[in-house]
Amino acid sequence: MMTALLSLPIAYLIGSIPSGLLVVKIFTGKDVRTIESGRTGGTNAMRAGGAIAGLLTALLDVAKGAAAVWISKTLSMGVEWTAALSGVLAIVGHNYSAFLVEKDENGKLHFRGGAGGATTLGAAIGLWLNSWMIILPFAAIFYVLVGYASLTTISIAFSALGVFVVRALEGMSPWAYVLFGILSLALVILALIPNLKRLKEGTERRVQLLARIFKKDQFIKK
Repeated sequence: MMTALLSLPIAYLIGSIPSGLLVVKIFTGKDVRTIESGRTGGTNAMRAGGAIAGLLTALLDVAKGAAAVWISKTLSMGVEWTAALSGVLAIVGHNYSAFLVEKDENGKLHFRGGAGGATTLGAAIGLWLNSWMIILPFAAIFYVLVGYASLTTISIAFSALGVFVVRALEGMSPWAYVLFGILSLALVILALIPNLKRLKEGTERRVQLLARIFKKDQFIKK
């Protein structure tokens, strides 16, 4: 039981590794926190350091989520609730990194990080290896059709929840994984509240993939 509980803070610390900050710093020498949204996820890393930096950041963030769950399964001898909570804590670490603690203008501590989409995907893979075959194509199609990175991030968590609900109903996965889906979706939405407000106001940035391919304007207002 003690080793099972130990996996929870380990999961948070793994999730806290600021992949985007490190990648962009190595690629460009810039601090990704000072660019655009200030987040450390793949989308902002792409804005700060280019497509390769963004892709590498996303892959590392996926790896964080998967590693946190796999380590938990090993330490807890496969305890399902611990594995599910480790996935959640990896996302918490990504969104509110222990390594990116700052003070705001009022002197209060403020945790920086990303929105949690890639780490959610990684944790889902850790819980069920083949989950990426459903989640990733769904998110990719959604991204191309809709064009908003924020909504695509939410679609990852939403589809992960859907996957585990269906599997639980069919008796192929524990209901603990459904809890992971619910909490991961809540965390992603919480992180993206500012983006959702901009969407409502019509000021959210929309990524134009075809424009990027043909080297036209990268973003447009919608």
